[in-house]
Amino acid sequence: MVVMETNYKIGVRRQGKVRDIYDLGDYLLLVATDRISAFDVVMPTPIPDKGRILTAMSRFWFEFFSGDVRHHLESSYAPVIVWRFPELKEVEDQLSGRVMLVKKYRVLEIECIVRGYITGSGWKSYKETGTVSGIRLPEGLKESQRLDEPIFTPTTKAKVGHDQEISFDDVRKIVGDTLADKVRRLSINLYSKARDYAESRGIIIADTKFEFGVDENGELVLVDEVLTPDSSRFWYMDDYEVDRPQKSFDKQFVRDYLNSLDWDKTPPGPVLPEEIVENTRLRYLEIFQRLTGESLPA
Repeated sequence: MVVMETNYKIGVRRQGKVRDIYDLGDYLLLVATDRISAFDVVMPTPIPDKGRILTAMSRFWFEFFSGDVRHHLESSYAPVIVWRFPELKEVEDQLSGRVMLVKKYRVLEIECIVRGYITGSGWKSYKETGTVSGIRLPEGLKESQRLDEPIFTPTTKAKVGHDQEISFDDVRKIVGDTLADKVRRLSINLYSKARDYAESRGIIIADTKFEFGVDENGELVLVDEVLTPDSSRFWYMDDYEVDRPQKSFDKQFVRDYLNSLDWDKTPPGPVLPEEIVENTRLRYLEIFQRLTGESLPA
């Protein structure tokens, strides 16, 4: 079942680029649709199974990190959620595999980016300034090169448009010295653990984004999505080569196609051809299976 949009009669709904979010008071209902965005524009064409893949991957990583940090996931099992919220009974089939009931926390107003390799916007910044988020890196690095140690390169959390690179001093001003130190240390530790695990599955995690909330005691809680192709850059280990871009498990098929068009990167987005849709679906499915060892339920 392909799901492009939901509009349930429960809570207060708001929409992200991919998720429909229902505010239920102390909880949020997160429904991962099959929408895909590129260049901050949501495409009119869905990617079948994308929402279920993102949900299953986040669930896997929440469990993987359960001994390292608390997380916000209460349940991702549709029958249990429907039992708690009977008004969702008629959409249970649609919810299956793509819903998460999560506890609501105060979310930090920063995106916690960790980079283990120099690529993407980090590479662009390094070429221009020799730094990334105010961190000066060694001279002579090449594109896609592994860094000696992972670095914490936070950004703002923009409600519209692009997130903006900020320094660690900026993070201190936003969340305070103590919490800033904790979130940097935890972000790097989680990335390092996931990186080592992924390498055992033949996958490089070049960089990723974490988001955190804080509980009533000021303790950090892992929230949102975790280590999905929408929030991370995954590469094949056996195809990796320094000094060039890498093949990645994400929406690159979509970006490459859009870049071939005479399109000004503003809404509405163009309809995606079937070949682009299927290649993107298969890339998402492959990284899910490679990292989790699981098959997507029918």
